[in-house]
Parts: sequence; C-alpha cells; structure tokens
Amino acid sequence: MELTNKEIKQTTQNSNLAPEKITTKDVTKAYLRWHWANEIPHSFDRYLAASLLYALMPILRKLYKDEEQLRAAYQRQLLFFNTQLTWGGGVITGLMASMEEQRALQEYNGEEVTVSDDLLYNTKAGLMGALAGIGDAIDSGTIQYIFIAIAVPWAQAGSGLGAIIPFILFATYQYLIGLFFARSSFKLGRDAGDILQSSGLQQIIDVLSILGMFMMGILAANYVKVSSSLAFNISGRDFVIQELLDKILPGILPLATVMFVYFYYQKKGLKVTNILLILTAILVVLAAIGTL
Repeated sequence: MELTNKEIKQTTQNSNLAPEKITTKDVTKAYLRWHWANEIPHSFDRYLAASLLYALMPILRKLYKDEEQLRAAYQRQLLFFNTQLTWGGGVITGLMASMEEQRALQEYNGEEVTVSDDLLYNTKAGLMGALAGIGDAIDSGTIQYIFIAIAVPWAQAGSGLGAIIPFILFATYQYLIGLFFARSSFKLGRDAGDILQSSGLQQIIDVLSILGMFMMGILAANYVKVSSSLAFNISGRDFVIQELLDKILPGILPLATVMFVYFYYQKKGLKVTNILLILTAILVVLAAIGTL
C-alpha cells in the first residue's frame, strides 16, 4: 500500500521532531558550561537556575524540536536552584540531562509522560541541599585544606608556588570530580540520587569530615604562632607565663586564637576583613603592654 503525499509529509515532519541521542560528549559540554558559568548569572529570586539552564540548553535543543516543548523545558529548568559546584552541580546536571531525554522520548512516542515537571523539580530540590552539604564538607572542608597544608612549607620558605599551587590543584580537582559526577549520574539516571544518599556513602562523608577537622587542627597548631612574653618575679623566683601555659596545655594561645575566630564567624558570618582588623588591634594592644 503506497503512502499518499500528505502521509509522506506528515511522516517527514514527525521524523524532524524526533529527539537526538544525547552522548557523553554532550554531557561533558553541559558540565563545562555549568562549571564556568556557575556564579555569573546569580540572582536573588532564582539563584543559580540560569547557570543550570545555560548548561542544559544545547541538550534541550537536541531533545525538543518543537518550539513550544523547548520553551516549556527552558521554563521548568529556570525555577529556583542553588547547590555546590561539583557534587551538587555535577550530579544534577547529568541527572537532568538523563531525565529530560526520557521525557522527550515519551512525548515524541505519545506515551504517558511519567517524567513530569513536578518529578524533575522535586528531584533537583531533594538533591541540591543534600549534595551541597556533602560537597562543602569534602571539597571546602577537607580537600582544600590538604592542598593548603602541602603548599604552606613552600610559602614559608618564600616560594611563590606556596600561593599558586593550592589554587591550581583545587581547581583541577573540582573540574575532574564534577565532570566524573555529571557523566556517572547521566548513565545511572534517576538511580544516581539514591546511590549518593545511601548510608555507606554517608559513612565515608562522616570520616572525611573528621579528617577535615584534623587537617584544620594540624594547620592551626603548626602555623598559628601566638606566645606570651609576660614574666614576673615573686620572692626572688621568676615566673614565665608561656612556660606555665605550656605545662597546662601546649599551644593553648594559638588554640584560643583559632577558636575566637571560629566563634566570630559563627556569630557574625564569614567577614574576613573585619576579623583581621580586630585581631590586629588586639595584638597591637597586647604587644604594647608587654603581654604578647
């Protein structure tokens, strides 16, 4: 049975609307766009949603050839979104690419659309906070300090590498780990979120968080130098305050300084310039009166 011209035209139109296959190269490009545009279009009402949409735009254009469907995809990916760069951004970028591909195929084949707008957004909303916490604990709370600890001796020796190397290593690490998460979550699809929230991974995260606290303690003990020069004589016997403090708890003054800064940040927020000015003023006063 031969097809009529009208049927041939309709078949051609349907073929032109078919979603293209999303490849690993597409996901890599999407993550790169997210990685570099992460904070650029930051806004009060949508936060990082524009960055995520920018990352997914080439993929969405391959999936939705109908203008109305493409516009709807843009709108649902432009809702409020905020997460950490690599763990949250990498996983969710790959996951959204996978779920949008499933939805596009369902719409094109006339099947029931199980990947609804609510499912897409609820997936993002459920993961973005949890993954941001994981990423902050591991990347900012652990890995970053390991790289700093490696480079501090170079900086103390006067080498410029001590200032540059931590940034290079951390930037490289974030790029590679984020790309790995994006590709892996795309392959895993909706199962990626469940795997990342499993109890086994949570135990690993707890261990790394403890390691991060150890690293911060090691850095503080080795590179925060605070000592007292106060000494006095009673009944012919000399009392040196620093020696007495060392007998009670070695490193108590550096520890007190670090804890002061920590509680200041807890109460006032991460106002680095303010705390530097406060510490400078305190140290100048204490040095002037011969205490430090």
